[in-house]
Amino acid sequence: MINLQQRKTIYRARRGLKELDIYFDPYVKQYYLTASPNEQQLFEQLIEYEDPDLLDWFMNDEKIPSDEMKILIQKLKMYVHA
Repeated sequence: MINLQQRKTIYRARRGLKELDIYFDPYVKQYYLTASPNEQQLFEQLIEYEDPDLLDWFMNDEKIPSDEMKILIQKLKMYVHA
């Protein structure tokens, strides 16, 4: 069963910016609810960042705040480009 925090995260993941939604939508629909609690928390942290920062990280792999975040971003990109 989906909890309140998961509902909030799914709602906040909708950015309205095509370049980010292309990565977030498939993850939220297919993987987020079955991800480990650690990964869910990391995704919750990821979507708190501003769109310009997220775009930089998804397009350039530069200046990502942590190795864990970098791995999650690579995973989201793999789901789209694989």
